[in-house]
Amino acid sequence: MTKASTTVIAKRMNLDSSAPHLYPASTYTEGKDDWGLQADMLEGASRSSGKLLWKDGQGAECGVWDCTPGRWRLALPADELCHFVTGNATYTSDTGEIINVSAGTVVHFKKGWIGECHVHDTIRNVYMLVT
Repeated sequence: MTKASTTVIAKRMNLDSSAPHLYPASTYTEGKDDWGLQADMLEGASRSSGKLLWKDGQGAECGVWDCTPGRWRLALPADELCHFVTGNATYTSDTGEIINVSAGTVVHFKKGWIGECHVHDTIRNVYMLVT
């Protein structure tokens, strides 16, 4: 990586700040980490990537998460607030509730939420998990 490209990334992402940040959250791609395939796949091969902005070591964290199409089981160990900025998906709880998400949707999944996620078009959300 050149010094010029490092400078551009530094201006768009600062994880050492008193308020870690990256910009713009909806299109940011530099320095994303590959988080691998989704666990508990039911259909397809969803792959996750993103950037962790902060983690407290006790289960709380925030960041930006991308996921490619597919369908899998999901059980949330903590409250999670998600602001979807691209793509679309359907979350279906084990009680049958259907939550459709697309750019602009904000969802608070409560600790213990269990169901399935079906990503139709690659999604990106800005999230915060709170224990």
